[in-house]
Amino acid sequence: MTSRTTVRLPEELLIRAKRKAAAEGRTLTSLIEEGLLRVVAEERRASPAKRKLPRVSTARGGLAPGLNWESLSSLVQEMDDLEYAERMRRGFE
Repeated sequence: MTSRTTVRLPEELLIRAKRKAAAEGRTLTSLIEEGLLRVVAEERRASPAKRKLPRVSTARGGLAPGLNWESLSSLVQEMDDLEYAERMRRGFE
């Protein structure tokens, strides 16, 4: 059983669809039906997107050349000091 429905399309798309249907010797209805069938079938075939996990590092050997634990700890301490100073500054505003 077929049903009637109203579809609103951009004028340019409708003109192009009518031209294509005429060029192929078919009706606009059959062209729309074929397009809808393709879209619906595509959804059915599409598998759910696979979850992408973050890459895991395989690096070995410790810190990069030029870095050492002492320089890192002093950098962390300096960042903590700056954060503390910023919190104090905001508290006095």
